[in-house]
Amino acid sequence: MSADNVALLRRWFEEVWNQGRLETIHELMAPDCVGTGQAGSGMVLRGPQEFQAFVENLRGAFPDIHVTIEDGFEAGEKAAVRWSGTMTHSGDQLGVPATGKSIRISGISMVRIVNGKTVEGWDHWDQMTMMQAIGALGETKIAMKAAGQ
Repeated sequence: MSADNVALLRRWFEEVWNQGRLETIHELMAPDCVGTGQAGSGMVLRGPQEFQAFVENLRGAFPDIHVTIEDGFEAGEKAAVRWSGTMTHSGDQLGVPATGKSIRISGISMVRIVNGKTVEGWDHWDQMTMMQAIGALGETKIAMKAAGQ
């Protein structure tokens, strides 16, 4: 176990997401890494190449993305961070023409790190808010019986 796993995650978010440094993906991710939830609930990304394609697609839609680590902790080989992100929809990726809308999202990421490389990762982040904000999803209406609606 390394005492620096949260620091490695901070570096990951700073370099990959905030700076767009794709080489960091290949440096810090094991070739056989499996990531779950990054591209959608239950969806799996395998290895640096698939993760890089995901990053390129998301950063193509939101080139000014900026992620802030709010909290972090580690236990053994695993580390977790709670993060928030701000971004402006200024690219046509994700199947929706650029809207210019600014968005704030949040998420939690947990990884297992072995010998300084991520070998497994699990993410849960507010993809629905992001997709609704850019018009990729219709407005969601929730009936609230308690409110008489």
